[in-house]
Parts: sequence; structure tokens; C-alpha cells
Amino acid sequence: MAPPRNVVKIAVQMPDAIPQLIQLDQAKPLAAVLKEVCDAWSLVHAESYALQFADGHRRYITENDLEAERLLGGLQSGSRERRRETLQHLVSLAPDVTFAQEVISRDGLQKLGTIIEDGDDLGEVLTLALRAFLELMEHGMVSWETLSIPFVRKVVCYVNMNLMDAWVQPLALRLLESVTLSSPALGQLVKSEVPLDRLLVHLQVMNQQLQTKAMALLTALLQGASPTERKQACAHHALAVLQNIIHSAAPLGDEMAHHLYVLQALTLGLLEPRMRTPLDPYSQEQREQLQALRQAAFESEGESLGTGLSADRRRSLCAREFRKLGFSNSNPAQDLERVPPGLLALDNMLYFSRHAPSAYSRVSNRVGGIWQGPCGLSCAPHPILFFYLPPPPQFVLENSSREDKHECPFARSSIQLTVLLCELLRVGEPCSETAQDFSPMFFGQDQSFHELFCVSIQLLNKTWKEMRATQEDFDKVMQVVREQLARTLALKPSSLELFRTKVNALPYGEVLRLRQTERLHQEGTLAPPILELREKLKPELMGLIRQQRLLRLCEGTLFRKISSRRRQDKLWFCCLSPNHKVLQYGDVEEGASPPTLESLPEQLPVADIKALLTGKDCPHVREKGSGKQNKDLYELAFSVSYDHGEAEAYLNFIAPSKREFHLWTDGLSALLGSPMGSEQTRLDLEQLLTMETKLRLLELENVPIPEQPPPIPPPPTNFNFCYDCSIAEP
Repeated sequence: MAPPRNVVKIAVQMPDAIPQLIQLDQAKPLAAVLKEVCDAWSLVHAESYALQFADGHRRYITENDLEAERLLGGLQSGSRERRRETLQHLVSLAPDVTFAQEVISRDGLQKLGTIIEDGDDLGEVLTLALRAFLELMEHGMVSWETLSIPFVRKVVCYVNMNLMDAWVQPLALRLLESVTLSSPALGQLVKSEVPLDRLLVHLQVMNQQLQTKAMALLTALLQGASPTERKQACAHHALAVLQNIIHSAAPLGDEMAHHLYVLQALTLGLLEPRMRTPLDPYSQEQREQLQALRQAAFESEGESLGTGLSADRRRSLCAREFRKLGFSNSNPAQDLERVPPGLLALDNMLYFSRHAPSAYSRVSNRVGGIWQGPCGLSCAPHPILFFYLPPPPQFVLENSSREDKHECPFARSSIQLTVLLCELLRVGEPCSETAQDFSPMFFGQDQSFHELFCVSIQLLNKTWKEMRATQEDFDKVMQVVREQLARTLALKPSSLELFRTKVNALPYGEVLRLRQTERLHQEGTLAPPILELREKLKPELMGLIRQQRLLRLCEGTLFRKISSRRRQDKLWFCCLSPNHKVLQYGDVEEGASPPTLESLPEQLPVADIKALLTGKDCPHVREKGSGKQNKDLYELAFSVSYDHGEAEAYLNFIAPSKREFHLWTDGLSALLGSPMGSEQTRLDLEQLLTMETKLRLLELENVPIPEQPPPIPPPPTNFNFCYDCSIAEP
């Protein structure tokens, strides 16, 4: 007959005794089980014994035991060796919550506190006492607020002492951290007793555990500090943190990484009041800051706006200039009422105008009361009122030279970019208890947030130009900039200069490529079986591309002749014969239809072609210099060299477009048996591989694929249609 399910067999052992194998009835009270075990060994006072697991954690299964009483008695022994052994045993058992309860109920914390306060032995005994005390307190049965002031001051002394055991100070710092986070009153005591310079000394030692605990206490103290104190402390410790911790050869532990994250969050949190404060239109200081931003853009030093103008005319000019700066409203206060970013956006714009003047403003050139524009065009003075129009800032200047719809609005961009940076850096959010995400560049740079904005606003303008964006594309540009910044921040650059280099190496085209790659990963397109299929398809598809390139050469292309005077009024036509053996070419008239093969007088056998040259290697552009006016020629030029008698001759081309350049150079490379390595070939191959792979996968799913594409429906003949809501539904 099977035993009941609540009865299990366990082995019970005791030192210097034969182990027992008993049947433990889990329905019985634990006291009754202990009574049976003690009776088997003829032990009295069974209520004073406990069952303890014999495995690694050695935890107890009862509330009452003699072990706690015995150990606490050993703490009061006059023998240093016995106290040391007792503390070692106590440290090993203290993580057990049941044992900790027994020790605490027998005033064990007070006994340990006495050893710590006396400080008779500053070596191993004190280390073990601190460890045992911390382990017991970590169970949360006793509040840290119950600790006495003399006890806390004694622990502070251990932190401030110069000659101290390497294990004592980390434990003392850990204890003070817990006190600071748990008790505001005792935290103020720790703050007043532990100088920040003392923590700086601990951060500079080559002891990673001591550095970690010093950083933990520093962040704990800063969380309760005022904004002014926090700002001073962060600035004071940033360099030491960067040099001795972040740039240390030793790898960062998880705990240190978390404290660095907290320190960064506290530093960036100083921006929150400005971020949460909207602009006050009645504040004289804020009005002056706005005027300073405008004057840095539109007025030269020492020159006041609109001297001799009426108040209405002066206001009109100010409103126009604020709109030129990119504010959505003629009154910029309305743009800065939004929180976030509030006044933080204005701080960023002012910082950019003052600390990056070469990027923000350009010195004006005046010739006889007429402003010489950036393109060399003179602007005549006002027909009635004579005054100077200073040049706009470079950011504005670059955009003012574009069409209105292509302008990148500086103020609107700055406001939105400030919001974006606050979101990416989680400014104003509470610190996570487990996060370890920090960026080293925020510890080695004064005004790091504003400096990051200066880099980001120039990146935004660069991306705007790369995307050829209009005002309607503003949100799309911001999404790309968000991705550029987020990807670069994820790399954790060690300095702002390295951040600038990496983020500028991530242009719009690279962002698109990364998006495509990630999308393929998500779709499983880059799984090993798919990659193997793509490799098998490549030769066939490359043959298809080669065939298309040769057909394009057979169709022929009109090329312009570039003479020594750069005249481009003459055309010539070149094509490949249908049998791919001869290049036929000849001059044609402007506006004439493409000639037939029979009408082309010149022929070049493909067998005579020796090599294909491109760019600066071509003889017809080699001597034209490296000026900007010849850049297009270098990008579109290609030549074929061939034997002409005993001399070497060249057939020179200037492609009408970059696409034609790729098609012809690929086709000629195919004729000569060389690989087709243009960017256009790579894009075409990727597109064909993607389409063919998807078709093969559809076939695996038994999705019928027609041989012919479906017909394109004809366009509607009547575009004047609408839904008549007055017609009742049947």
C-alpha cells in the first residue's frame, strides 16, 4: 500500500551522531517532528532545537533555536579569536531570514553595534561585524532610522580615516548609503560629516570595490541635495569619474554602471526646471534674451535696430526677423509657451549663437550703404528709409538662399530638437533602480547638453539638405534625426568630438540602408536558408543584369562633346551592334532623331578595345584641373582605349547622367569580361534578389503566381464624382 502523499522520507543528521532516516508527516506540527527526532537521540528541551538544510544555503526551518543564543554569547567573549570565529559563523548564517529574526529578537544588532562603536580592532573583527550588521539590516525587519547618532558618526569616522583596512571602508560606505537613502535626518548628518572631497579621494584609489561604494554614497547624497549643491558636486567630481572610473583599464561592474547612470540622470535632471517653465512674456530678462538672439542674427555689434524709425515700423521689423529665424509666430513667446521644452529651448538657441558663432552668424560686408549679399548681388537701399540690412546667421543664411518651401526653420527646429534630446536622455524622468545606460561624454564636457544641441542642430540642417526636404517634410526629417542621434548615443562615444564624428558618418542614405537591413532581419529574409537561396540565385540574376546592360548599349545614347572652351553644343551618338562585336558612332544634329546603324560612319571593333578608364584617368579630363567646375566631368567621364595602328587611341565619353554612366560602364565591362561593380548594379541585384526570393517563398506556400502580370485598369474618364449623402440607402 502506497504511503500518503503528505508523508516523505528525509535524512536527519547531527554532529557526532548516526544519521536518522525518518518519515516526515507534513501534516504534523513542526514541534512534534522535532520532539520525535530529539527523543531518538535522547535530547532534552526539544523546543530549543531547529532543523537546518544541509545543502549550500544552510537555512533553518524553525523560529527557535540554540544556535542564535550560542553565537550571541560568543560576541561578548573576551577572547579575540573566539569573537572572530563567532562573527564568521554569524556572517554565514545571517542571510537566512529565520535565523536573522532570532538574532534580532535577542538584541543581536545592539551587540554588533557595540563592537562597531568600540572599534577596538580595526581589522578583521570590525570587517566581520560590519558585514553581519549589514546582512541583518538588509532583511528590513528594523528601520535604519532607529540607528543612533553616535553609531552613525563612528561609521563616518571609518570613512574619513586615512589608514584603514581595505575591507572596512567599502562596508562603512555601504552602510552610510543605506542610512542616507532611508532616513532624511540621519542623511543630513552623513552629508554634514562626510566631505565630498573625501569621496573624491576614494574615487581616485585603485580599489574597484571602494570606488563603487564611494560612488553609491555620492549618488545617494546628491539625490537629497539642492539643485545648487548638486550642480557644484557634479561639476567637481565629473573629471575624477571620467579619468579614474570610465577610462580605467578595469571593466566596469554592473553596480558601478548603475551608479554612473544615476549620476548622469541627476546631472541632466538639473535641466528639468527650465524644461518645465514656459516663457513669461512679462519677464524683462527673458525679453532681453530673445532680443539678444535676434540681434546676434540681424544686427551688427554696436548698431541698434531701426534708428530713427517709428515704433510701429520697429515692431514690424522685429516681427519679420523673428519669423526669418524660424519662429511660427511673429511673437516668439507663443512658440516657447510649450512645455517641454519651455525655456530650455531658448537656452539652447542662445548657447548656440554665443558659443558657435561661426556656425550661427557671418560678418556682414557693406559697400557704400549697400549690403553685398552672399551671392555677390547688391541689395539697393530702401526707397524711402535708408538703413542697413545685415546678413542673417549662417544657419538662416543657408536656408534663405533656398526657395521658401525648402527653408529649414531654425527656431522651430531648435524647439523640436530640444524636446527630442530630452526624450532620448530621459530628462526629468525618475531614476530606474536597475538601469545601467550612461554615456561617457556627459562626464568630460561642461555644458554637455547645450554642446550636444549645437552638434545636433547642425546635423538637422545637414539631414534637411540631404533629404531635400520642404516644410511639409518637417516631421519626417525629425524622425530621421531621432534615429541618427539614438543610434549614435547607443554606441556610447567617449567624447563629444567622437559623437560628432560618428553622427556625421550616419547620413540619411545610411539610415535608409540600416532600416532596410533591420526590416529584412525582422522578416526573416536574412535567415541562413534564405541567404543560401540568395547565393544560388545570384549568378542567374547577374546574367540577367548583364543582358539588360548590353541591350541598353544596343539602343544607344546621345553624348555631348566637351571642347577646350567647355562648349556643349555638339552631339554624337554611339551604340553597340546587335551581334555585340562593334561600337558604331557618329555626329548628329541638335534635335534630330536617333540615327540608324547604317548611317553611323565610324566603327570600333570590340576585339580591339584594351581597357575601360573612368574619372580622372580619362585623357579628355585629365588636364582640366581639380576645380569645382570640373567635378561633374570627373563623375561622368569614361573612355575606352584601343589600338590604332602602332599608337594607342581613345574613344572618350561624357555621360548625360549618373545612371547612364553606370549603364555604359557596366555594359562595356561585360563586353570586356570584367565584373560589373557599379552602385547601380548592386542596387539592381538587391532588388531582383528580394523579388525572386519572395516569389520562391510564395511558391512554397502554394500561392499561384500567374505567368503574365495583371492588366493595368484604364484611368477613369470622368473625374467629377462624389458621394451624394442625400440619397437614402435602400
